[in-house]
Amino acid sequence: MALIEPIDLLPVTELGAVHFIAVGGAGMSPIAAMYAQLGVPVSGSDQADSPVLAQLAALGVRTFVGHDAGQLGAADTVIVSSAVRGTNPELAEARRRGLRVWHRSAGLGALMLGRRGVAITGTHGKTTTSAMTAVLLAGAGADPSYVVGSPLSATGRADHLGAGEAFVVEADESDGSFRQYPAEVVVITNIEADHLDNWGTAERYASGFAELVSADHVRVVVTSADDPGTRDLIPLARAAGKQVITFGEAADADVRLSDLSFPASGARAMLTAADDAGPLELAVPGSYNLRNAAAAYAAGRAIGCPGDRLRAAAASFTGTQRRFQPVGDVAGARIFDDYAHHPTEVAATLTAARGLVGCGRLVACFQPHLFTRTRDFAAEFGAALALADEIVVLGIYPAREDPIPGVSGRLVADAAAGVAPGRVHYVETLAEAAPALVGLVRSGDLVVTLGAGDVTKVGPELARRLAIGETPA
Repeated sequence: MALIEPIDLLPVTELGAVHFIAVGGAGMSPIAAMYAQLGVPVSGSDQADSPVLAQLAALGVRTFVGHDAGQLGAADTVIVSSAVRGTNPELAEARRRGLRVWHRSAGLGALMLGRRGVAITGTHGKTTTSAMTAVLLAGAGADPSYVVGSPLSATGRADHLGAGEAFVVEADESDGSFRQYPAEVVVITNIEADHLDNWGTAERYASGFAELVSADHVRVVVTSADDPGTRDLIPLARAAGKQVITFGEAADADVRLSDLSFPASGARAMLTAADDAGPLELAVPGSYNLRNAAAAYAAGRAIGCPGDRLRAAAASFTGTQRRFQPVGDVAGARIFDDYAHHPTEVAATLTAARGLVGCGRLVACFQPHLFTRTRDFAAEFGAALALADEIVVLGIYPAREDPIPGVSGRLVADAAAGVAPGRVHYVETLAEAAPALVGLVRSGDLVVTLGAGDVTKVGPELARRLAIGETPA
């Protein structure tokens, strides 16, 4: 897939009637809803009906199931997601008519014009840090607008059109679209090679972040003091005239974490900044979440919110869906679901889970995501999964990719078996996963399903089977 290149934006009110292709998607529907709330004539289509289409229709959006060129109507602007191919009849007709065609990132960027944009990006932790930033700013009384990658557990919403000046977005680096947003504050959680199917090399991937921090519209760069990739950006950002705020456990961090502890109910640290110090208490586990919260705090300070109010608001963050999300507690086994799909993320999630296991075992069920990522990081996935006591590996969830000869989930399973012999179990299909886990799980175990595909269905199915007393055949 070609990288998304930034374009010049227009205010939403100057786009005329706007038609969204794939409007029911998680990344598209919030933008369409905000356009409708601002009084823009909005229509949209999706390949299948869903409750999301009904919600949009209630806001005045003209919705269509299926794709047909005639559904463009009198649209002046067409907004598409990355999933829309050039053969889509609506997209083809829009181009034939010479309509303005924008990627979703441009559609979201237009909403940010005239606001104080905060764009959160990085290889890992974007969704949680974006959601934390929105929660902290709201708790500090800023009433921000936001569009993040996963609904907040507390509200079930991934978006909000607020009355305040701040607009928080999760900025996707995978396709280069993170360079599109007119953000005053840019947060970079970390940088580690990923999405090489789009960027080609680790060096080119890192160069995208360098381009981002050098952009004219950026005033403040918030970045990790602990991560080697982000530390390399600090002198570049300062040379470009940006204010740099660092966070982390490093002694030279501007927002420094110390005295980390992990009670059963979450995580805790002492946070120290130039003019504020005090406890940072979270209801979600893991040292990575403390770092995410420190990044969110730094972004809030850059916007002008009081430090004590931001720290107090952090305690109200209860997570987002698919980020170590509780699924059930059945037959003495606790089941969680997590979106981790990179080796570093898998290791961080399993490390946090290990602290919650107690006397039981940690059972991981992993579904590799993308053939290219599996090919590039199979050994690293194996090493990360070996942090669990029992490991179930599934076949690859292909998403947007075609198969690559010789690349399958077995690469990951074999790599894990080399580190954790006798503890790895391979099943090719999703349907086999829950029965395999039933044969492994004991009372007292903590089970985590991991991956960016449909592995999220495994936890509920395992819970159902355990609840009816199913036992191994």
